[in-house]
Amino acid sequence: MKSHTLWQAAFIPWCVLAAFWAVTALGVKPAKAREKSRDWLITVAVMVVAYELLFTRWLRIGPLGMRFVPRKDWIAYAGVALSWLGTTIAMWARYCLGEYWSARVTLKEGHRLIRSGPYGLVRHPIYTGMLIACVGTALVAGEWRGVLAVVLVVTAHSRKAVREERMLTREFGEEYTAYRQSTGFLLPRFGGR
Repeated sequence: MKSHTLWQAAFIPWCVLAAFWAVTALGVKPAKAREKSRDWLITVAVMVVAYELLFTRWLRIGPLGMRFVPRKDWIAYAGVALSWLGTTIAMWARYCLGEYWSARVTLKEGHRLIRSGPYGLVRHPIYTGMLIACVGTALVAGEWRGVLAVVLVVTAHSRKAVREERMLTREFGEEYTAYRQSTGFLLPRFGGR
């Protein structure tokens, strides 16, 4: 398969994720508390830069345009598979959150703690899925710009997740503390507490 076609195959799951997000955003509860606009805008700005690095070619500047993996079809196929896997995990997690989802760090009216689906393993599975998909897309691109994009996404989502955890701890107290002890942050916690 040509590299252009592989690139399209890695881009399609992101389009599916965006469409899913748009449709499911219509059925969410109103917010009763949310993060500061400044924090949200910083996250959005970092994510825009990360996705520009992943999906456009104009940032192939200097070393960012150099390859970090050889140009091999099997690497690109693995990247496509990871892109699909990651976006599928993110959509599954978004589905499980249902009416409590928000693009911002938010508490909804009547908010409850979700522990079903991927939330039984990790506290932030949407971010986990998006990170897996970013790694996959970076492998398809094969250039250092993809690695930088992954670093930016990890940074943005980790900082956002910490803000979420502070808000959820204030709201749910011991219930959230116990949940934190039984689940991983972005990766599942295996074997004991």
